[in-house]
Amino acid sequence: MIRAALIALVFAAPLAAQTQVPSSQAEISLGFAPLVKQAAPAVVNIYAKIVTQQRQRTPFSNDPFFDDFFRGFTKPQPRVQNSLGSGVILSADGIVVSNYHVVGMATEIRVVTTDRREYNARVVLADKASDLAILQLEGATDLPFLDLRNSDQVEVGELALAIGNPFGVGQTVSSGIISGLARTGTATGEGFGYYLQTDAAINPGNSGGALIDVNGDLIGINTRIISRSGGSNGIGFSIPANLVREFVNQAQQGAEEFQRPWAGMSGQPVDADMAASLGMELPLGMVISDLHPASPFAEQGFKVGDVITAVEGQVVNSPSEMVFRMSVVGMGGRAQITRLRGVEAADVLVKMMAAPNTPSADLLQMTENSMLPGLIVARINPAVILRLGLPLSAEGVVITNPGRNGARAGLRPGDVLQEINGNPVTNTVDVPTVLAESGRKVKVILLRGGQRLTLQFRL
Repeated sequence: MIRAALIALVFAAPLAAQTQVPSSQAEISLGFAPLVKQAAPAVVNIYAKIVTQQRQRTPFSNDPFFDDFFRGFTKPQPRVQNSLGSGVILSADGIVVSNYHVVGMATEIRVVTTDRREYNARVVLADKASDLAILQLEGATDLPFLDLRNSDQVEVGELALAIGNPFGVGQTVSSGIISGLARTGTATGEGFGYYLQTDAAINPGNSGGALIDVNGDLIGINTRIISRSGGSNGIGFSIPANLVREFVNQAQQGAEEFQRPWAGMSGQPVDADMAASLGMELPLGMVISDLHPASPFAEQGFKVGDVITAVEGQVVNSPSEMVFRMSVVGMGGRAQITRLRGVEAADVLVKMMAAPNTPSADLLQMTENSMLPGLIVARINPAVILRLGLPLSAEGVVITNPGRNGARAGLRPGDVLQEINGNPVTNTVDVPTVLAESGRKVKVILLRGGQRLTLQFRL
């Protein structure tokens, strides 16, 4: 099959870490036809329908004052959006991986195979931050599927094929090479920004499609491009297969949402000046700039100023790489973290755990009869910090939902309450008590993005 064809093409297996280009015109003329015949049937077209509620426009829709006034006078109208993308079959019983931005919010999903079989599909597990979604095809059996390769073994210069449905023209194959590894902060969108880069043409509709190697194994899920025109400029990005593998594992274990280990830290890449100040010969790794007391890293003796250079032997040079590497390791167990402190390097085992929801968040929602109906507040703990993206040093009470009146007054999710009408707020139960004594005028002092703000409004 494919491996026999690869022998004819004189390609060494990826595990040998040696690939050779065709050495004769006869070998070149063989092309990728055997590879495509084997791999293409496992790549599917996805048609997703998304129903959203959209308010009717009024003459005051763009007016910052009257838009709020007329908000309740127009009824939301359902609007149907159709999304076209690709997916990759990963098991004979119909496990399919695609992008979150293709199917994550879909109300109806239809999957079509290359032999024109059609299946309804449901989302089993989806994560906006990683831009990945796992689907289950209904009634599927004996489907062709692709094997996942260890994407940490992929090398720059390897041949790669991108398979998908660009612009809805039908399944298309484009060839190229792996142009870069561990690309971070170069692609746009919701993803964490850790990608394989390829010059194989990727266009709209290729999202969720396969990036395969010369063995026909999946090395990435095509997801983003850099382009001013909207078409391929030879700079495309794929989510590495190792992260896809962890998604499939969690989906098969019945996870309702993707769980990634919590580091409880913030950091930044080590640059040349920082390396010199830390006594390092070369700038490498990520220096810890803040550490939560409940962090599993703090438990193992890590400190602010320590440099993390690797997770499970894989180099990390930025916070996004750290998040990716910990996500690939998965929940439970321990990961080997390489730490540099001064001139001393050490390998430390650290628990891969979720952000603890302790002390209790004590969620409290204001009733419809209160001054701020629908307002929801919570006590800050590590889980709340992670969910709302708060600073690691945050403490006290935070708004998770401002409610309709609170939103109009300027309150936002993530606002950390400090005072209401001069009364300090230290617990969630303080909020309804203080508001009940406030009268119609309210003065709130809060922290937003590290800045102290004062809001005054009348209810």
